[in-house]
Amino acid sequence: MAHDSHQQVSAEGTPLPSFNHPISVTTLLATFAALVMFTIVTVVVAKSLPMGRFEIWVSLGIATVKALLVMLFFMHMLHDKPFNVLIFISGFVFAALFMGLTLSDSEHYQDDIRAAPSFEGAQTTPILARGAEE
Repeated sequence: MAHDSHQQVSAEGTPLPSFNHPISVTTLLATFAALVMFTIVTVVVAKSLPMGRFEIWVSLGIATVKALLVMLFFMHMLHDKPFNVLIFISGFVFAALFMGLTLSDSEHYQDDIRAAPSFEGAQTTPILARGAEE
C-alpha cells in the first residue's frame, strides 16, 4: 500500500489512471538504431546505386518501414487499442493512395513536357525587378 500514496488524484479527489511505459529502454534504443541504419541505407541508395525508375519505390519502401517503426514503438501503437490503430493506419492508407495516384499520373504528361518548344528568348526577370527597370 506504500505505492498508493504516490498516485495522482484529480481536483475532486478521484484517483487518476497512471501510465506504465510498456516498452523497455533497450527496445527503444534498438528501434532508434534501426531508424539510423535505415536512414544511412536511404542515403547510400540515393547516392551510389543507380536504380533508375525503381529508386523512388526503394526509397518509399524504406520510408514506410521507418514510419512503421516509429508508429509501433515510439507512438506505442503496438500496445494501444485496436480502434486507435485502425484509425491511424487508415490515415496511412489514404496518404499512400493519394501519393500513388499522383505518382502514376506524372508518367502521362512527361512526353508533352519533353516535346514542348524551348523558351530561350523568354524574359526570366522577376516581375518586381521589371518594374524597377522601366
